[in-house]
Amino acid sequence: MLRITELRLPLEHPPAALRAAIAGRLGIAETAIRRFTVFRRSHDARKKTALYFIYTVDVEVGEGDGGECKDSEASLLKKLSGDPHIGPTPETSYRFVAQAPDHLARRPVIIGFGPAGIFAALVLAQMGFRPLVLERGKAVRERTQDTWGLWRDRTLDPESNVQFGEGGAGTFSDGKLYSQVKDPRHLGRKVLSEFVKAGAPEEILYAAKPHIGTFRLVGMVERMRREIESLGGEIRFQCRVAGLRIAPGRSRRRMCGVILANGEEIAADHVVLALGHSARDTFEMLHAAGVFMEAKAFSVGFRIEHPQSLIDKARFGPNAGNPLLGAADYKLVHHARNGRSVYSFCMCPGGQVVAATSEANCVVTNGMSQYSRAERNANAGIVVGITPRDYPDDMAGGPSSALSGIALQRQLERHAFELGGCTYEAPGQLVGDFLAARPSTRLGSVLPSYQPGVHLTDLSSALPDYAIAAIREALPAFGRQIRGFDMNDAVLTGVETRTSSPLRITRGTDFQSLNVQGLYPAGEGAGYAGGILSAGIDGIRAAEALALALLDQETQTEGPDCRLN
Repeated sequence: MLRITELRLPLEHPPAALRAAIAGRLGIAETAIRRFTVFRRSHDARKKTALYFIYTVDVEVGEGDGGECKDSEASLLKKLSGDPHIGPTPETSYRFVAQAPDHLARRPVIIGFGPAGIFAALVLAQMGFRPLVLERGKAVRERTQDTWGLWRDRTLDPESNVQFGEGGAGTFSDGKLYSQVKDPRHLGRKVLSEFVKAGAPEEILYAAKPHIGTFRLVGMVERMRREIESLGGEIRFQCRVAGLRIAPGRSRRRMCGVILANGEEIAADHVVLALGHSARDTFEMLHAAGVFMEAKAFSVGFRIEHPQSLIDKARFGPNAGNPLLGAADYKLVHHARNGRSVYSFCMCPGGQVVAATSEANCVVTNGMSQYSRAERNANAGIVVGITPRDYPDDMAGGPSSALSGIALQRQLERHAFELGGCTYEAPGQLVGDFLAARPSTRLGSVLPSYQPGVHLTDLSSALPDYAIAAIREALPAFGRQIRGFDMNDAVLTGVETRTSSPLRITRGTDFQSLNVQGLYPAGEGAGYAGGILSAGIDGIRAAEALALALLDQETQTEGPDCRLN
């Protein structure tokens, strides 16, 4: 097949226009096109009065009924070799790297059932390895009820919330399915295809910025779980891992098993560590066990809310509201004079700001939207990049500890709880008041969506001084890019601290921990992903590495020198 990129058509083009455009680009008759599929569709909104769809299509050609096409695909490629937007269609189908033997000494174990854990388990199950998944939270529907308990009744379940439970933190998000990670093997296509099989709309296979939304994700996660189980996998909920059994090894220590919070021990010499970025007690356990990890950069900031109509008008002009375009998004960045970078994060068109804490007496914000993206407000994180140099000494680990980023997160989240009135309401401030450095006392035209509510106050103490200064400089700069972005009535809600993992559980080229053989850190919590798609890809890669290593060392068993850490 042939791939054509940068095929531009007007926004309101008739369906037949795409076939005609393909034939015109190839210089063949329309009847010579046997079939074509849309691989990618995006839109160009730079000229708001003349918007275009931009297509990438895969085309199969052949001789038409009247013999119109005498050229084979190979000859067409040769004839059109000067066109940089025409080439062979790359191979994107997924191929399994291994197949499990008939008898396994021990099944692989996966800790965590977010996107990385789900795809690690799914691929291992499809290869016949019958994985055992240990998830500290509850099944997704029970978890959804517990999450609403915080939003509606201010009741937090530390083991079942936005962060913990089946589906991971991505379940309560915009369900974005795009990433900037390098993906030469097209593993992202495998992720998207599995989502479609589980009930996602087929448009995620070709949309430039695909998304699903929370309600659809719930059913999809359940169907993926059932497939894993039908292939011999097992998922245990409310099973928090509280310890590791690690033995000495020739070059590095090696995994022997995991210990659950209820005291049960499970023998395991191949373990995927697919934690979320909020599994702080597990990070502390791993640190105490001597698993190598290091502090890494992340970002902190606020959520900002505007009327979605303002963003639509700024991005699409007279085409705002066109159902073909949907709700507009944005991506902004500003380099402040103090050396800090301020940028928009996890932008949720037509969504809501949600309470995302997993610890008592803390306030954390995040964004979420449904597939329709039909709520009145747009929201996004406006966050400032920070590095380990900014972290305080951690009381548990001392100076330059891998856990010091967690100490900063907790400090900010606890202060946000106090600023919000100690009721799980979030502290908030109007943008005009924030820029003028005065407390807010009443809302304007923008009604915040955060539940259980917003407590108006002064956010100047909610973040470090350098972050406040950088955001105050960035908001007017963003207003010059998107007219109205720095409107007085826009609402800031604090604090956004869970942008990514504050540490990395470092692994080698074999995907195993640097100092514990058989331990495969993966996904967001390990510091190797940022979002549903990249976490799913990383889970697949970890599963493949584990499968190949397990086949090489199939008969390994726990020795008498194993010890509990």
